[in-house]
Amino acid sequence: MPGTHRFRTAALLAAVTTVLTLAGCGTEPGGDAQAAFVSGSGGLDTVPPAGRRPAPAISGNDLEGRPVSLQGFAGKVVVVNLWGSWCSACRAEAKGLELAFEKYRDQGVQFLGINTRDTDVTNAEQFESGHGIGYPSIFDPDGTQILKFPKGSLNPEALPTTLVVDRQGRLAARAMKAVSVDDLDALISPLLAEH
Repeated sequence: MPGTHRFRTAALLAAVTTVLTLAGCGTEPGGDAQAAFVSGSGGLDTVPPAGRRPAPAISGNDLEGRPVSLQGFAGKVVVVNLWGSWCSACRAEAKGLELAFEKYRDQGVQFLGINTRDTDVTNAEQFESGHGIGYPSIFDPDGTQILKFPKGSLNPEALPTTLVVDRQGRLAARAMKAVSVDDLDALISPLLAEH
């Protein structure tokens, strides 16, 4: 059946693309997106205010089934962390994210997780409980919310990825690695100083 073979080939190519993207191999060298941001040291990228693009309308239910959205935190600096319970680098950065959340929560900074590729919410709940995570995470098992980030912007290309949205709702910074409290300080502090 020729149609079945084409379908299987297309499905295989889509799966390979997904794996490469999650492995961090899906970046596009050279495009105009690269010209818009300044790479810092250690995998931290920032965008000057004039070059920032609006963050997408991210929304869904948190791990307890309550609705949550990025736009619900309008006027705040928002740290968006993409993670999976199965991801060892995500486990490594969890404590630092929670420490930074506690440090900045009274300074107009909100943290929001996006849990992906966990097919059972129980795994995600156990991850958050085990790491003492106090901020909400959207349950996004099929990556629907992640795909809303515009290609050619500071879009996530690997897990974990941490994105920082400025007070005007624009994508301002990205870390495509397990972040430390120092990394988060370097991404958040300049945005708090902006008026």
